[in-house]
Amino acid sequence: MEWQAEGTVIARRPHGETAVIIEVLTLQHGRHAGLVPGGASRKRAAMLQPGARLDLHWRARQEDHLGHFTAEPLRQRVSLLGDPLGLAGLNAVCALLCFALPERDPHPALAAMTEALLDRMEAGEDWAEDYLHWEMRLLDEMGYGLDLSACAVTGAREGLAYVSPRSGRAVSREGAGEWADRLLPLPAILGGADSNRGNGLAEGLTITGHFLEARLAAELIGRPLPAARGRLVRRLTGAAGSAGDY
Repeated sequence: MEWQAEGTVIARRPHGETAVIIEVLTLQHGRHAGLVPGGASRKRAAMLQPGARLDLHWRARQEDHLGHFTAEPLRQRVSLLGDPLGLAGLNAVCALLCFALPERDPHPALAAMTEALLDRMEAGEDWAEDYLHWEMRLLDEMGYGLDLSACAVTGAREGLAYVSPRSGRAVSREGAGEWADRLLPLPAILGGADSNRGNGLAEGLTITGHFLEARLAAELIGRPLPAARGRLVRRLTGAAGSAGDY
């Protein structure tokens, strides 16, 4: 069994004295692990860091075996190592991918969105909103997508102000009524009414954090979210609590 494709390193761990096992994200093969002989050497280790883009050739005797990678560097993204926020973003993205994605299950839309997000991080652009929408895509790909198109109570498409923490559906101010204080505020950044003038990014990350924790982590995975996600959110929002606690 073998294949050849481009992929981005999302994790690496030592294997014996000279080899490493890397996990990569590819369009065609999803999250995929393999052994890199000699990958622990100083020269090879530098090109196998998380975030690196590689030209990969995977080979194994049986399809369900770990297999071996032959890897050649395409992009290193070394600039992220000197950017504390960019590095926190890279760590969070890689940790969530390893946490959430089943191995060898292709998610091409998420893989393409991940690559675009890492490109923006590397370029030093403002990528905070892109990260929020990336978390929304991750939830959707894992079967926990939110429906923010219309009010779950009235069916209205205007004046959406909240999200139900149970159903993940939008709720208008009219539809919320006396239950408003039990709902999550829906910021304009995610399609909420323009009158929602709170911290849009923080409120958006509180929403995605709630569903990542309560649905993905608790129901599907059975483990807490990676700490890297909370560290990134605290950096993005400048808050020690709130959304960063997820």
